[in-house]
Amino acid sequence: MEYYFKGDGKYLTFPWDKSSDVDSVEKYYDEIEFSDWKHGLSRAPMIKAQHPDFEIFKMGIHGQRGLACADCHMPYRSEGGVKYSDHHIQSPLNNIANTCQVCHRESEETLRNNVYERQKKVYFIRDKAEQMLVKAHIEAKAAWDAGAAEDEMKEVLKLIRHAQWRWDYAAAGHGNAFHAPLETMRMLGTSMEKSQEARLILSRILNKYGIKNPIIYPDISTKAKAQKYIGLDIDKLKAEKLEFVKTILPEWDKKAKERESKYTNKILNN
Repeated sequence: MEYYFKGDGKYLTFPWDKSSDVDSVEKYYDEIEFSDWKHGLSRAPMIKAQHPDFEIFKMGIHGQRGLACADCHMPYRSEGGVKYSDHHIQSPLNNIANTCQVCHRESEETLRNNVYERQKKVYFIRDKAEQMLVKAHIEAKAAWDAGAAEDEMKEVLKLIRHAQWRWDYAAAGHGNAFHAPLETMRMLGTSMEKSQEARLILSRILNKYGIKNPIIYPDISTKAKAQKYIGLDIDKLKAEKLEFVKTILPEWDKKAKERESKYTNKILNN
């Protein structure tokens, strides 16, 4: 989940004051007018969901039945009469006998296909939400380019912000499509709804400024094409990351070792 460092003391803060569902976190960030960045095309103030797996897991049937992450991702093992949790954290599908079949009596094939079926259906709707969201961003850029004013774009930007937030909340969690498929589908459905609302308003704005021809959407069918369209210099970013790894990380490691050494010596001396 997206978190931030609040106040002078930079206190680690999670946006769960109202609750941890997508709507409540959205309201939290709207009220404090927080955004991570401004979108380069639509200029919408965006917020980024960072792996909300725990939040979504709680809303699914396994979370509601009281299971914890470790029950499925760190199942019990027995060796030499000793029972312990497996610390090889991985997909439960790699060890169905000790995870799913502890509670479910269906065959491994059936259980595995149940997971894939849910994922496939959620991903189908996710792709539709993405397509509509992309068009909303591009149409917003066309409106700005045509001379649209800040006040008439305000509602559009809010709708796009909320549409992408809900898509991201659904897409950023690794296991969302399985953990809580109904809630994930609901989020994607409301994302599509808000994108469509934004596009309806944009159609009127574009018409007002004389943009009557259909918008020509770019070919972004591959990652490389999408990166090129938005002007992302991937080679430059890779070079910067390599420089960071070579120069900054060693310094961090050095400082961490110095802190650990001082802490260890303090404990030993006491």
